[in-house]
Amino acid sequence: MEPLAIQYSDNRRPTIEEILPLYLANQWSSADKPDVLHKGLLASDSLVTAWDGEQLVGLGNAISDGHLVVYYPHLLVWPKYHGRGIGTGLMRLLMDKYAGLHQQMLVADGRALDFYRKCGFERAGQTAAMWIYAGDDH
Repeated sequence: MEPLAIQYSDNRRPTIEEILPLYLANQWSSADKPDVLHKGLLASDSLVTAWDGEQLVGLGNAISDGHLVVYYPHLLVWPKYHGRGIGTGLMRLLMDKYAGLHQQMLVADGRALDFYRKCGFERAGQTAAMWIYAGDDH
């Protein structure tokens, strides 16, 4: 049986049981805090998802003031679905929504740098990402 076509949504709200395996598969430390992860994603200004039938295979979110700035904190795709354009599709949905804003920003590292460059992002001058971070995956 052939896999179903990936369906994208900007209004489907995944359950914690659907989200957690995606974060664990990508080894993101926020999986250690499933309740606040779920609440945070659902409270985002935007949450876009990608589905293969009933399986959540990717998601991305945005935090924005709705007028000037948007920040894209999470973009994840199941590792076995990498390289199929799903991350690009999710970013396109988010970037289209916020296209008129003055500043679209994110923090990227490792292999994600090349991916985000392909999406049109570039290093922000001589800026440096700074944080107080409770995770251990970087």
